[in-house]
Amino acid sequence: MSRCELTGKGVVVKNLVSHSNIKTKSTAQPNVQRKRIFSKTLNEMVRLYVATSTIRDMEHSGGFDAFILNTDEVKLSKRAMEVKTKIRRKMNAKKKKA
Repeated sequence: MSRCELTGKGVVVKNLVSHSNIKTKSTAQPNVQRKRIFSKTLNEMVRLYVATSTIRDMEHSGGFDAFILNTDEVKLSKRAMEVKTKIRRKMNAKKKKA
């Protein structure tokens, strides 16, 4: 089962309801793609499994770095958490130099 590493979006169980009100269980899969996303802070590409709706949200919020820093740590996968800590360390190092 696929799951977005940044937002935690996964499979949703739903009912298909017919005209005669018969309910049939069904699952809806998120559109998860394996993407290489550029981090401006790290100056490198990061490869993650990301839902297409999350990609649109990232572009709206100002890029990958801003999106991942504002995302709750509960939603992030282990790999995404590692990227977030790398970005934070790099930003803190830049602040100390300035």
